[in-house]
Amino acid sequence: MSLPPGSRFGPYELVAALGAGGMGEVYRARDVKLNRDVAVKVLPEAFHRDVDRLARFKREAQVLASLSHPHIGHIYGIEETNGVPALVLELVEGPTLSDRLERSAPAGLPVEEALAIASQIADALDAAHERGIVHRDLKPANIKITPDGVVKVLDFGLAKMADPEGEQTEPPLSHSPTLTVRGTRDGMLLGTAAYMSPEQARGHVVDKRADVWAFGCVLYEMLTGQSPFARATLTDTLVAILEHKPDWTKLPERTPVSVRRLLERCLAKDPRQRLRDLGDARLEIADARHRHQAPPRRPRRRHGRERPGVGSPQSPERRSSL
Repeated sequence: MSLPPGSRFGPYELVAALGAGGMGEVYRARDVKLNRDVAVKVLPEAFHRDVDRLARFKREAQVLASLSHPHIGHIYGIEETNGVPALVLELVEGPTLSDRLERSAPAGLPVEEALAIASQIADALDAAHERGIVHRDLKPANIKITPDGVVKVLDFGLAKMADPEGEQTEPPLSHSPTLTVRGTRDGMLLGTAAYMSPEQARGHVVDKRADVWAFGCVLYEMLTGQSPFARATLTDTLVAILEHKPDWTKLPERTPVSVRRLLERCLAKDPRQRLRDLGDARLEIADARHRHQAPPRRPRRRHGRERPGVGSPQSPERRSSL
């Protein structure tokens, strides 16, 4: 459902289209009542026709609206015009992480920049997990970086709302959490599938450990410039997720050992062996950044007279050769 600029959606005047995805089309809009710019996401037709899905969506949106965190894009409300529902969201200026990675291609981001972004992502996910909210579709396209360098994770929980039956049923292997709504493109499915955890790829029930896996994928991509499991086709991508390990040799030499170890724990295929809390990841990254930025330690001087070293003018070996 494409709407031209100047259209009205309730109290919002649509200014320009910002993009489209599995969850609908997004517009920059002006809130004429509060005199501020917002993002309006018009939901797909599947929501118009399914009363139960729309009701659940509204309940979930109320939960998400309770999330108040500096690194999470806010939901302001739900608007409905002529039976068409839309989300009213915080308008976050700046490029997506996907845009930032594209500019740095084929290399990844500098280690310090990657860790700074990862720390903010982990903080956002940890806060949501504490409220029982799982993202289920974390990827660079859902992460924005403001001109001030503040990271905002977008579309929190929308994947769960898009597939209300996903917790009880096992969808086909190729189903992506944000693409169970009809009318999406194969390329979008492939792009999302690259960040799916093995249990998601198998259609199993997922919890916050699926976000831990996706976080590991995003961090690996920031450091290397390449997604650890993305392949040319959807089938090959899913096979890589289920059977292959990331190519650890692609990590930059300056990658701290602790960050390499963190990645291995995030990308453990068995969720029982995976890192359980992204709060721990944030602490690991903070420690790695501190060590990465710390100046080299100067050798300590000994107090009093130093013992002559071998080859020095005062050493016995030196005196015997004179």
